[in-house]
Amino acid sequence: MKEITLNNGEKMPQLGFGVYQIPNEETAKSVYEAIKVGYRLIDTAISYHNETETGQGIKRAIDDGIVTRKELFITTKLFVNNVFNEQTAAQAI
Repeated sequence: MKEITLNNGEKMPQLGFGVYQIPNEETAKSVYEAIKVGYRLIDTAISYHNETETGQGIKRAIDDGIVTRKELFITTKLFVNNVFNEQTAAQAI
């Protein structure tokens, strides 16, 4: 998988597995299987309403010894309604 080098020297995969529109009941398994086949970047967002299940899939992959947490990049986004100002953004984070 192609990677890009970040400003801090870390290498991040250019291709990630997105969980947008994956039904909650399928998310944990989908994330687990994605990690199993080699994805190391998982993209989620609070507005997808499946972050808990995303975490369950990640935890299973770690518990099964497929990856370590350090090998994964997890990206998320704040929902526009959560960032009226610095305080609400900090609470959302």
